[in-house]
Amino acid sequence: MLTPVNREQELKHETLELLKEYRESESRSIRDRVVHLNFGLVRKEAHHWVNQCNESYEDLIQVGCIGLIRAIERFDTTKGTAFSSFAIPYIRGEIQHYLRDRGSSVRIPRRWLALRQQSVAKIQELRLKLNRQPTDAEVAEILQVSVAEWQEIKLADQNREPLSLDTPVNDTEEGTTCLGELVADPRYRSFQLAQEDKIRLQQALANLENRTREILEFVFLHDLTQKEVAELLNISVVTVSRRVKKGLEAMKKLMIGTDS
Repeated sequence: MLTPVNREQELKHETLELLKEYRESESRSIRDRVVHLNFGLVRKEAHHWVNQCNESYEDLIQVGCIGLIRAIERFDTTKGTAFSSFAIPYIRGEIQHYLRDRGSSVRIPRRWLALRQQSVAKIQELRLKLNRQPTDAEVAEILQVSVAEWQEIKLADQNREPLSLDTPVNDTEEGTTCLGELVADPRYRSFQLAQEDKIRLQQALANLENRTREILEFVFLHDLTQKEVAELLNISVVTVSRRVKKGLEAMKKLMIGTDS
């Protein structure tokens, strides 16, 4: 009889073998088998979000599956990364974008709201004390919660608001930039990302080299830190930072070209 650990290992092995086959054949039936094997990842994310929004569980499942399929399309079997770790940001990101586009109001537990309010003053105190931005671990410790819960609180708070062009994106070499710097027309600042700008961003991303595009998607669209992206892709944080800088510069040129 298979133990849970053995089942998980068997799932990982079968998924990897199917992904290798898919790289060769691009067979839809093989892709669908990978979706079926990893459907639990979608269910987990849908369960997480269904109690925080007004959308149905079935709709979240469908949207999450789109993210899973995108992960299948982009997964590199030669990198040694676990597919589940690679796929979750795609699934989560697709659901988040759906909620933002639908203008869904994300409900946050009262306890989380209270902790988020407390964190404002605590983070300021830590910033003055440490002379730098505190880490998630430091904030979590002072709030007496786990790092994982603090990150969930931040994520829930972020998704209460529509995506803004003032959303910061950190670049350790060049300081901080934001989505608004990629859009030439300043009229859209502080407003929900306009549909035409979403299209322009997607077009610009599509023209980037694959690895650079992948990194930007993780940082911009899936709200991962550069350290998390580095760990996910098994590369250095410096490499991620350089790719972010390179990608932003390329996108600015591409998007300026679309306005001329």
